[in-house]
Amino acid sequence: MTTSERPSVLYVCVHNAGRSQMAAAYTRVLSGGEIEVRSAGSAPGDRVNPAAVEAMLEEGIDMSAEVPKILTVDAVQASDVCVTMGCGDTCPVFPGKRYEDWVLDDPAGQGVDAVRPIRDEIRQRVEELITSLGVTVHAAPADPAD
Repeated sequence: MTTSERPSVLYVCVHNAGRSQMAAAYTRVLSGGEIEVRSAGSAPGDRVNPAAVEAMLEEGIDMSAEVPKILTVDAVQASDVCVTMGCGDTCPVFPGKRYEDWVLDDPAGQGVDAVRPIRDEIRQRVEELITSLGVTVHAAPADPAD
């Protein structure tokens, strides 16, 4: 990465339907667009988890238009940081890349009440990652319920 390029982050989970989608959405918003964001899954689902979409809407972030994507070698190669979330060894490893494995509960099949604590933990980790990349954390949109 050169100083003129934006850092890039790839979030990977099995279905690319919950954890990685929430992390990607938070990174886009909280970095103010200063980080290039990708997400993918080793076995993508048919759609993003509705409970995850609902939980993120509570934060003022709409990810209802997102679609699960398959993990590719190109996505890993194009990213400075690769964050895995429960996908084991399916992510290819390349020298010089930064890898993190976030152990998080899987929101699959859970209601929004169970997804909220997962969402909140993801937000905290995303904020720490953004800061570690030398990017300022921006405020999230106001809660639409306020």
